[in-house]
Amino acid sequence: MSGTGPRESIFPTRMALTNTKTRLKGAQTGHSLLAKKRDALTTRFRAILRKVDEAKRKMGRVMQLASFSLAEVAYATGDIAYLVQEQAKSASFKVKAKQENVSGVVLPAFEVDRVPGTDFNLTGLGRGGQQVLRSKEVYAKAVETLVELASLQTAFMILDEVIRATNRRVNAIEHVVIPRLDNTIKYIMSELDEMDREEFFRLKKVQGKKKRDADAAEAKRKADLAEQGADPDSVPLPVEPELADDGEAANLLSSKDNDVIF
Repeated sequence: MSGTGPRESIFPTRMALTNTKTRLKGAQTGHSLLAKKRDALTTRFRAILRKVDEAKRKMGRVMQLASFSLAEVAYATGDIAYLVQEQAKSASFKVKAKQENVSGVVLPAFEVDRVPGTDFNLTGLGRGGQQVLRSKEVYAKAVETLVELASLQTAFMILDEVIRATNRRVNAIEHVVIPRLDNTIKYIMSELDEMDREEFFRLKKVQGKKKRDADAAEAKRKADLAEQGADPDSVPLPVEPELADDGEAANLLSSKDNDVIF
């Protein structure tokens, strides 16, 4: 039997069928849009994944160079941490945040704003100035790489969560909502067809009942005329109750038909 799967509890009517078909069309459209959104997010997710892998490998190499450069500075000039802390007055790097829209998903992006100049130009003036300058540039590159990695990692985590939620929605619409609406439509159509068949059968029964009553009335009339000795064919049929003698329509409410009982 059609519509035997999970369906909605609804009274089978033409209006309910129209509304269910409209809802099914909306569910199919939403499924298509969510599938396209999922594909776009997945494409961007894979691109970010490749960038994250490259940034992590780059970060490892840069931090290795930074550690070696700091060791060179310590060997050439000794510990300069206190000198840098005393001469540093403001931040040399600032991070700016912006937003990027990918298929309705807002992804944060971070950019490095490097302030020109420095507050510890005199560090390493006596000895090791070249090593200090090289270490400063390497660590600046490390900070830029770190900010880039943070931006990619944040977008990666947000996209991962959004893709999971979108997949759940797509699967729910595809495997739950659409089959339920399909079964509901099949159920309503089967019930409406059954109602049409019942109505047709009832009309046929009513028509057969009226025909049997007319035949019985005609047979009785002929029998009565035969008892009276008159020719049944020569006697005109009785006037229909719908028309009066003068041809005008009679009052139909004045008469009442007998109930038809099968």
